[in-house]
Amino acid sequence: MSTAPSSSPAPAESDSPWAPLAARVFRALWIAQLVSNIGSWMQTVGGQWLLVGDGAALVTLMQTASSLPVVLLALPSGVVADRLDRRLVLLAAQFAMLAVSGVLTVLAFTDALTPTTLLVLTFLLGCGTALMGPAWQAIQPELVERRQLGQAAALGAVNMNLARAVGPALGGAVVAAAGAGWVFAFNTASYLGIAAVLMVWRRPSTAAPAAGNEGLLAALHAGRRYVWNAPGVRRVLLRTLLFIPGGAALWALLPLTANRSLGLGSGGYGLLLAAVGVGAVAGAFALPWVRRVLGANGTLTAGAVVFAAVLAVLATVRAPWLVALALLPAGLAWIAALSTLNAAVQARLPGWVRARGLAVYLLVFQGGQALAAPVWGAVAEWLGLSASLLIAGAVMLLSAASVRRWPLHDAEWINPSTSDHWPTPPLVFEPGEADGPVLVTVVYRIPADNHAEFTDRMRHVARSRRRTGALTWGLYQDGNDPERFVETYLVSSWAEHLAQHHVRLTATDRRREERARELLAPGTLPEVTHAFDTASGSLVSDRVTSG
Repeated sequence: MSTAPSSSPAPAESDSPWAPLAARVFRALWIAQLVSNIGSWMQTVGGQWLLVGDGAALVTLMQTASSLPVVLLALPSGVVADRLDRRLVLLAAQFAMLAVSGVLTVLAFTDALTPTTLLVLTFLLGCGTALMGPAWQAIQPELVERRQLGQAAALGAVNMNLARAVGPALGGAVVAAAGAGWVFAFNTASYLGIAAVLMVWRRPSTAAPAAGNEGLLAALHAGRRYVWNAPGVRRVLLRTLLFIPGGAALWALLPLTANRSLGLGSGGYGLLLAAVGVGAVAGAFALPWVRRVLGANGTLTAGAVVFAAVLAVLATVRAPWLVALALLPAGLAWIAALSTLNAAVQARLPGWVRARGLAVYLLVFQGGQALAAPVWGAVAEWLGLSASLLIAGAVMLLSAASVRRWPLHDAEWINPSTSDHWPTPPLVFEPGEADGPVLVTVVYRIPADNHAEFTDRMRHVARSRRRTGALTWGLYQDGNDPERFVETYLVSSWAEHLAQHHVRLTATDRRREERARELLAPGTLPEVTHAFDTASGSLVSDRVTSG
């Protein structure tokens, strides 16, 4: 599904953190997204400041209102992004958010904006973000080379944090000088930039989604099945789940810290957020060096430790300038951890299920924030602001300690590019797409000395079958002929099995199969049989010797 970027950097430049910006479409979208993110942060400051006098619980609900839609809609949005043209999905999301933000602006200017209405409209904007998220993440491999996905993920985080460096300070100043309506108006206009770039971009036909005609539930099940049988993806999700709850405390409680602990107004709060953004942007320059020295797992550990230290400073220090200085490394820690996790999940997902896999990642990421934010608000009301920040710091230290027990898996051998290496089954009739279930049987002859190693290598093949469509899988040794091993797996339909053949298998799957077949008896090849369930109206069995 990947296509060459519009303009590729020279090989000597590929290691630069800015290399993806040489791709024309990526660069245009990055700039447009920066403007939109600045508008979003301006609106965040305006919205939170309107609620800051109504108690900690209501302020933290702003984060929940923006993040909860991802929990509810991420998976359906992933299916939509895999089934439809992702460019059109992104355009629809932009225009929907423009309309909602326009209503918010009108209500703010007419003094008709109540806390409840603000939270509802923020929730609707979050729905647009939820629709956009999987599609936005999934087009990145279409815009830059695969080896630049790490830099592209880091640039995405730089974008968000550069906007955080500018947007909150600008938003705070505008709110103080002219009122919240003007920050909402700027955010409304900011959606037009991304929409304009998307309207000009002509996505190559080779990048069209490959989900076929499967229904919503079937597509959701396929995405869930893939993630469940991909240990590397599951480990990224676990690390995200362990990092996000503690990190969410900073974003949820920083407006209260600015107002109650430091005595700052909206402008001061904006400057604190800007400090986080400045730290993240500066950290982008150091990030390649940090990754080379510490590796992915070391980066996650260091990021969690630094974040814990910053939360402790917020809990105990009452000097605004010291707090602002402490927030600089928080930006670096945030971008280091999230770009590492984002790049890790991007590198592990093949094109046919990329948006759905990323939807699960976004579900964990945003869902963790949505659920953690009101918890930290409740803890702050119960035990006090300082205590809640110290507890969040302890949670981050536990996250750092857990990296040794549950590290990210090595991704050097993973290649998610499509591999159409299975031969076409020579059936005696042409089945319909809905015919099935289909029972696939593969017979191997394995010398006695290779039995243990063969069964071990077939564990990886089993995950490949299940990821790509198998409902059940088994490996059996013939009791009358110990060198004869029989692999069986059941696929729901002929269309599903053809998808395995031509769309879903990857270069990594091929490598796993080849490693298992290296142990075959000399001069033998696997024998593959396809049988159709008699309930479909016919029973067909074929046998083919596979190379």
